[in-house]
Parts: sequence; structure tokens; C-alpha cells
Amino acid sequence: MSNKKIKVVFSDVGGVLLNNGWGHESRQAAARKFELNHEEMEVLHGFIFNVYEIGKITLDEYLDTVVFNHPRDFTKEDFKSFMFEQSVELPGFLKWLKDWKKNCGVRVISINNEGRELNNHRIKKFGLHDCFDAFISSCEVGMRKPDPGIFTLAMGIAQVTPDECIYFDDRLMLVQAAQKQGIRSYHHQDFLPTKNILEQIRS
Repeated sequence: MSNKKIKVVFSDVGGVLLNNGWGHESRQAAARKFELNHEEMEVLHGFIFNVYEIGKITLDEYLDTVVFNHPRDFTKEDFKSFMFEQSVELPGFLKWLKDWKKNCGVRVISINNEGRELNNHRIKKFGLHDCFDAFISSCEVGMRKPDPGIFTLAMGIAQVTPDECIYFDDRLMLVQAAQKQGIRSYHHQDFLPTKNILEQIRS
């Protein structure tokens, strides 16, 4: 790691601290539970989900396209409850990060792709305010990774240069997107290697 003082840690949420809020496994489970045509659901999801993640439509509008395009024998609230239940904490990291944040001497900010209702639910349910100082969420800023603009915006909000921050993401493509903006970025694959990197920057 460079000798330049790190002022901000940027991190993804899904795949690092929590599972993905509405990933392919959750959609498969929903198709089984609610007896949906999974193939049709995936095609429609692919068309519309990015629009939801950048805050252009609500969760209800997303579901109108993907699920409630036919009469159903379950309600939208039933389905949303199922969606929210899919979010779970990944082992080990979140509790440690909350403790580390208390005395780390740096700011910790998320850069995450998430629709607004799912984002708000996950922040509240898992107490993410205890480990993040701010959230650069796609639904709030109208951009989603790998758009280079979201990394530029995050650095502008934090008022740091690329060599004053680091970034963690579980997706290599998004790590590489941040690297192209000059940010030292790490491919998060397991708790312990990421923990070791963070412990090096404790002030």
C-alpha cells in the first residue's frame, strides 16, 4: 500500500457485507414460491431493473412490469415482503467493520447499486449507519456502477483525490472500473484479506 495517507474507504455493500438484495438466486426462489414463469421474469427484469436502480421508477412500478403484468393470486405487499426477506448478512465482516469504524480515523462511504426501497430497507435492517458515514447509492445519484461518473462523484463529495482513498467490491469488473479512475481498488473475495488491508490504514 502507498505511503499516501488514506482518508476515505469506499466499499460496495452487496457481496461484501450483505448478500445481493435481489440477485438471481432470490428471483429463482420467488419464481418457485409464487409459481411464476422464471424465464419470462428474467427477460423483463433485464429490461427494467437498471431503470429502477438509478431511481427512475419505484419498486411498485418495477413489479408492475416484471411480476404484476398478469392477474395474480397474491398481493404486491406479499411479494415485496418476500423480496425484503431475501437480504441476509454475510458471515463475520459487518460486526467487525462496525467495531473498527469507531476508532479507525477515516471516513467509510458506500458506493452501491441499489433500488431505493431495497436500499432503505437494508440500511435500516442491518444498521449500516453504524459503519458508513454516507451512501453513494445509485438510486439517489442517478448513476450506477460501472459508470465512471459515480466514482468521480463519490470522490467529489468526500473531497479526496484518487490516491487518498481505497475501494472494495466483490465484482472484478467494478474493481477495474474504479481503478480506471485512479482509485486503489481491491477485489473482495473473503473477510480476512479485506480485514488485513483495512487494519493497515488504522490511524
